Amino acid sequence: RRNLKSVYGIQLKVYIYASSALVDTHSKCSPPSQAASLSHPEDHKAADSFNYKSFFSTVGLSSKTPDQIKKVFGILDQDKSGFIEEEELQLFLKNFSSSARVLTSAETKAFLAAGDTDGDGKIGVEEFQSLVKA
Repeated sequence: RRNLKSVYGIQLKVYIYASSALVDTHSKCSPPSQAASLSHPEDHKAADSFNYKSFFSTVGLSSKTPDQIKKVFGILDQDKSGFIEEEELQLFLKNFSSSARVLTSAETKAFLAAGDTDGDGKIGVEEFQSLVKA
């Protein structure tokens, strides 16, 4: 399974919210399981702490081209339906690291509401590009 760290060989600095700890991994470094967690308690990410705007900015996605963002969308759209549905959003962080936590129901619903501008209950590629650039 491809993960988002390897799209186009883009070196993303990815902050993963896993096991209530913030883990810093790089696409060219050791696997996430070997990454060191940060020592500051305020850096720990518990349930309901995910902020998509901060995440997109931190990983550098918000500065990528529309084509690069479309490639990321293609990975998030795991069933290849052309949309990111609620179930796929819940697993959003797992696309960056298998040890990451799943989003809570509240985080998933907030993420979906922010991206679903046409009200169809899912996020299309154009909606995703707009959400990333917002």
